[in-house]
Amino acid sequence: MRVDLRVKHDIEARKAAIGLFERGHGFESAAKALSVPRNTVRQWLYVYRSFGSEVLLSMDGKQTRYTYEQKVAAASAVVDGGMGKQDAMKAFGVMSLAPLKRWCALYREGGAEALRPKPRGRPKGSGPKSRGRTREQELEERCRRLETEVAYLKKLRALVERDGL
Repeated sequence: MRVDLRVKHDIEARKAAIGLFERGHGFESAAKALSVPRNTVRQWLYVYRSFGSEVLLSMDGKQTRYTYEQKVAAASAVVDGGMGKQDAMKAFGVMSLAPLKRWCALYREGGAEALRPKPRGRPKGSGPKSRGRTREQELEERCRRLETEVAYLKKLRALVERDGL
């Protein structure tokens, strides 16, 4: 059976974290109580505050895809509008803080165009360039062709001599 390595902490740890969050604990005290890394519990707290316990419990480690418009709107709201990152996560349906931070940094550097999807793979025409054949290559091919022709003529001559034509 295949194990999903993206989900490092089981649902019981997340349930316990939700219980601690509901009792007013922050991510640091919850991390100590659960023996889970602080950054992991911090992410859980962001998701819990933005989307609630149902979403935190249903997290399965799969990455969410976001549209260009979603990225621009979220980054613009945080950078230009002064909206908090947690509020932006909730308003625009962003499931993790990491992509939102990355979008904001890109938006600050290059504006909305910096968030456009980049083409994947090799660009067209980037393969090996076909160069013209050298004189040596042309002569080698001509030599092979002539050798083949000579061998054919020798066989033909042997047939003619054998059959007496």
